[in-house]
Amino acid sequence: MKEFIKKDAWVYIIIQNPDADEQILGLQEKENDTLFIPAFLKKEDAEDCFLNIPRPAGIKHQIQAIIFEELTDHAAKNNYEIFFLDNTGKVLEK
Repeated sequence: MKEFIKKDAWVYIIIQNPDADEQILGLQEKENDTLFIPAFLKKEDAEDCFLNIPRPAGIKHQIQAIIFEELTDHAAKNNYEIFFLDNTGKVLEK
């Protein structure tokens, strides 16, 4: 992913509990149990894919922008990878 995106670029993620105990949504890949944060290059892609991403019921979710470097720092501290998805949920880059 080194050449895929610049570290100061804005990317889009899904936030859980945006008004209270805010957390970045993380998922687990079924094939190998990899923990990952779904991320998007365009807000429109995040919006298109939003309904197809599994999320805990009863919790408010919101799409928000974040600087890529901040996201990579957060992911590393919490042992998550970042998967960039397209508008259909297909993985573009891990």
